[in-house]
Amino acid sequence: MMRRRADLALAGITGYFVGTFPSADLASTLASRGREATDLRNTGSGNPGAVNAMAVLGRRWGYGVMAADIGKGALAAGVGRRLAGTNGAHLGATACVVGHCFPLWSGFRGGKGVAASVGQCLATFPAYFPIDLAVAAVTASSPRWKRRAFASTAFASVTWVGASVVWWQRGWPNAWGPPATIALPVGAAVSSSVILYKFATAAPPVPTSTQKLPPALPDHEVPT
Repeated sequence: MMRRRADLALAGITGYFVGTFPSADLASTLASRGREATDLRNTGSGNPGAVNAMAVLGRRWGYGVMAADIGKGALAAGVGRRLAGTNGAHLGATACVVGHCFPLWSGFRGGKGVAASVGQCLATFPAYFPIDLAVAAVTASSPRWKRRAFASTAFASVTWVGASVVWWQRGWPNAWGPPATIALPVGAAVSSSVILYKFATAAPPVPTSTQKLPPALPDHEVPT
């Protein structure tokens, strides 16, 4: 029992520190080409995430940040599963989202966790992932949803958690992911709560003249 708890704790701690990897800050440093790096926390939307990186640094850098953040969520789930099985996968991935949103190294000023949660879903709930992408596509294509980032994120989160409950209760297969246990909806609910908190408390956009592209896409357009 003590070994099991230790393994779960290690999965959670590892997941958190994977989540703190500063992908947006690294992209900003690389994009500066020797000049002073742009602090995404004080530019554009003020969010050190993929969408703001697209707006400030350019789409190539933004997509790189998105890929890195998705990879963080998937990696944390994989390491957690290796360390502590099914529960470790969910704990590691959820902790990664928390680490991304509240990184110790940046004064707990992180991103909104959307892309990291995509990696979490891909690794822990692959059976639902195509539905997740469909929900994101619908909200991204509707002008009504695009103007309501918090509402569209809440809708995607409720869908994710609801599907997790259904898969767990019915015992449906989960492709390459871990078996659907109660840890599936719990992990989805915790990550969704953290993401919604970040959206609800986000500061207004920071006026700047350094943006290369206008912030045309709100954060919710990245699938959650």
